Amino acid sequence: MYRNRIIDSSITKKLRGKGAVVIEGPKWCGKTTTGEHLAKAMLYLSNPQEFQNVKQLISVAPEKILDEAHPLLIDEWQLVPQIWDAIRFKIDHLEGYGHFILTGSAVPDKKAEEQIHHTGTGRFAWITMRTMSLYESGESIGTVSLNDIFNAKKIFSSCETNINTLCYLICRGGWPEAVDMDSDIALEQAKDYYTAIYKSDMSRVDGVKRNPERIKKIMRSYARGQGSQMSIGKIVDDIKANDVETINDDTVNDYINALKKIFVIEDMPAWNPNLRSRTAIRTSDTRYFTDPSIATAALGLGPNDLGRDLKTLGFLFETLCIRDLRIYADALGGTVYHYRDKSNLECDAVIHLEDGHYGLIEIKLGGEDDIEDGAKSLKKLCNNIDTEKMYAPSFLMVLIGIGKYAFQREDGVYVVPISCLKP
Repeated sequence: MYRNRIIDSSITKKLRGKGAVVIEGPKWCGKTTTGEHLAKAMLYLSNPQEFQNVKQLISVAPEKILDEAHPLLIDEWQLVPQIWDAIRFKIDHLEGYGHFILTGSAVPDKKAEEQIHHTGTGRFAWITMRTMSLYESGESIGTVSLNDIFNAKKIFSSCETNINTLCYLICRGGWPEAVDMDSDIALEQAKDYYTAIYKSDMSRVDGVKRNPERIKKIMRSYARGQGSQMSIGKIVDDIKANDVETINDDTVNDYINALKKIFVIEDMPAWNPNLRSRTAIRTSDTRYFTDPSIATAALGLGPNDLGRDLKTLGFLFETLCIRDLRIYADALGGTVYHYRDKSNLECDAVIHLEDGHYGLIEIKLGGEDDIEDGAKSLKKLCNNIDTEKMYAPSFLMVLIGIGKYAFQREDGVYVVPISCLKP
């Protein structure tokens, strides 16, 4: 049975105003299944027979490929990049909108881009799909709406997630196939995904053969740096400190860029507000995998390991929250940033909407001290924002993993367990 995805309504809306929608995201995140749910006909380029048929027809009779019921799903379109121009031409000679849905789990490489002659501006819309949020997988009860909080509505809800459940959800990840599996089998899915990355996906992305052991070392270092602004130089030093390896900045950069092309890594850009003070803002991206389970697989950790290491649990819980906040922010037309300045005043997530309104979020495991520290940091940053030059924050929120209630404190700060939240 199809599980509804938050992105479904965004894709449907885009189809009403564009000839084609391109859904990008990591393998196994559900792009094809969602495309099948919305399409009337399918073309699977990952199928060897269909791949060969399309390759043969694309230069002589492209209309034969695209004369199916619309919307037509073209899965893994980047395997035959010439189909892009054929789709663009077809759109220009069809009436209306919503003719094609393209999915891709890798950014086309330079060689593929050379076979595409038109950008598709005005005909194509792009949407990023991620693994399932807790609300989509049914592990958030969704009694607290991020949209309601933006609109200053009062909230109160009870919803409790214990530490064992939280550790499991981080290690299992949001892979759709894993959600309904028995827990021991579900935990294997992220490990298999990780194995596929270093055994094949990293070399297939652009035809460059890469060392599997080096991939694993870089990914382990990236996992240790989740939620930080770890520089390439520090990643190199970390690898050398943990394994004797001859490696340099250029090599690490190349591997990280390849991981971004297959949507394994999704770093977070810095937020640059107008401040009353002249504090220097740190502009480096914050390091994140697209799903927390990739980090646990790279580190060889399971739920029991996380439960015994609260520091690591805290970092990886942050990765889970950032994944969910990105999905929810997309649904509201927003973008997620981070803030950190020279004095180390920080904000883990800033959700900035298209209309200029924004909310500030600190992510904490839970507990009174954690919540108080998070609220204190948020209020300090809030007091430093120049509200004569930009809006005041729509809300301040401490997003927690372990806690019984979602509520608003007397000082106005929201406290919300991630297992209560929805868009």
